[in-house]
Parts: sequence; C-alpha cells; structure tokens
Amino acid sequence: MNATRKPFRVLFVCMGNICRSPAAEIVFRHQVTQAGLSDAIATDSAGTIGFHAGKGPDPRMAATLKERGYTIFGASRQITAADLDAFDLVLVMDQENLRNVRALDPAGTRHDKIRLFMEYGKRHAATEVPDPYYGGQAGFEHVADLVEDASRGLLRSLS
Repeated sequence: MNATRKPFRVLFVCMGNICRSPAAEIVFRHQVTQAGLSDAIATDSAGTIGFHAGKGPDPRMAATLKERGYTIFGASRQITAADLDAFDLVLVMDQENLRNVRALDPAGTRHDKIRLFMEYGKRHAATEVPDPYYGGQAGFEHVADLVEDASRGLLRSLS
C-alpha cells in the first residue's frame, strides 16, 4: 500500500455496485468522517459489471442504512484497469469479485492491493460479504452488520 499518498484512496467493489460496495463506501466514509480523517482517506465504489451504471444504491440497502443513521449517496459505475493505479487499496466483497478484479491486472503487479473486505472483520466469522439482492430484508441487515464490522477494522488498520 502507498501510505505516503494523501489522501489514501480506498475502492470497494462488488458485482453491480448497488448493494454491497456502496454500503461499504457509505459506512466506511461515515466512520472516516467521525474519526476526523476525511482529509486523509478518500473512498469510492464500483462494480465488476456495468449493468446498473448511473443508478443509485438499491432501495432496500439504502433503507437499511438510513435506519442505521447513514446518509445515502453514490451512483453505480464499473471498475476499470485504471482504478488499480488510482487507488491504494481495492476491497472486494467475495471470491468471484476478487478473480474479476485481478483479471484487470493480468501481470499481477497490483494484486497485493486487491483484497477481500472481510479480512478486516473482527466480530463475524464470514470471509465474504454475501450478495443480498435476491433475498429478503434479513440479508440486507446481515450485509450492513458485516460492512460495519469490516469498516471498523479497516479504519483501525489505516489509523
């Protein structure tokens, strides 16, 4: 990681960039702001597919986060190979996204900065953030729990 660049840039990635990665960006940015580190850490999110490009977060994810006191923002976009240079850390939600993002770097020169987001989780045994899109409300609550946990761990590691 390039800890000398300011701000330190973190990109969260899921498949469509409407549920998990925007949730991670929203929660983590809130925690960064609360810690007074907005000048030191910048965030964004993207998806491995561009199907939802320009759309805001899924209404069910947005409602879940609003209930927890978060401000909802963002519009979906697809990750590009240039993002691997523009960001210091690229955090993916699951193994499929890990493979897809690493495929943008066939030489493997930036693989060390592409990691599973749940590596930073401490309270949950999960290694991935599951996609809640086709499930019920409990799935969105579970994702929010995982994202809050991993965000706290990430913030600790960067502070």
